[in-house]
Amino acid sequence: MHILLVEDDPDTAEFICAGLAQHNARVQHCNNAEQAMLSASATAFDVIIFDRLLPNMDGLDAVRVLRASKVRTPIIMLTALSDTADRVAGLEAGADDYLVKPFAFAELYARLKALARRQPLRSDTLELVYSELRLNRTSRRVYRAGKEIELMPKEYQILEYMMQNPEQLITKTMLLEQVWGFSFDPKTSLVQTHVSRLRNKLDKPFAFDMIKTIRGSGYLLTGSNDD
Repeated sequence: MHILLVEDDPDTAEFICAGLAQHNARVQHCNNAEQAMLSASATAFDVIIFDRLLPNMDGLDAVRVLRASKVRTPIIMLTALSDTADRVAGLEAGADDYLVKPFAFAELYARLKALARRQPLRSDTLELVYSELRLNRTSRRVYRAGKEIELMPKEYQILEYMMQNPEQLITKTMLLEQVWGFSFDPKTSLVQTHVSRLRNKLDKPFAFDMIKTIRGSGYLLTGSNDD
């Protein structure tokens, strides 16, 4: 793996770098957000490890800037803040996973491997088309019936996954694994909140709903108005 480590604490950085070296991972270390954003934008990494509390700039703000700049590299955020609200804030900012300090290196490495496996899908198909929907994977622009729909990064990833699996049941667990990289349920309304926002943008202005809720099971992307 080729990893970008953004950590200002020298002891923590040394601990992580030493552990990754034992697994033959290549690590580039930055101790501030500004340098990290330049590196993340210029170099293809498998995963970014991002500390939450950094000098001069909050890690959350840095992640938001990267996602707004279309950097799609999976990000795991490290933080001493353990409240559910803090975890959700990190995920909302665009992080893919969240690990609270102190942590065992084995857990960090397991999560890094999971995120590296979940690299953004590569396909010869640069555009996905289904019913009234068109999703351009190069520009990351989405259209329904010719009208552009502005989506946040996680909303885009949810829709991209649904468009790759139309007319198929998509469960909360599937979305947690494919969009957030979780192999566990964080017991929050994360999925429901993002799907609700996506539906407000994708369905409400139009004649029929394309995202159907299958009660107790999950969601279905459909191109018809049939109940």
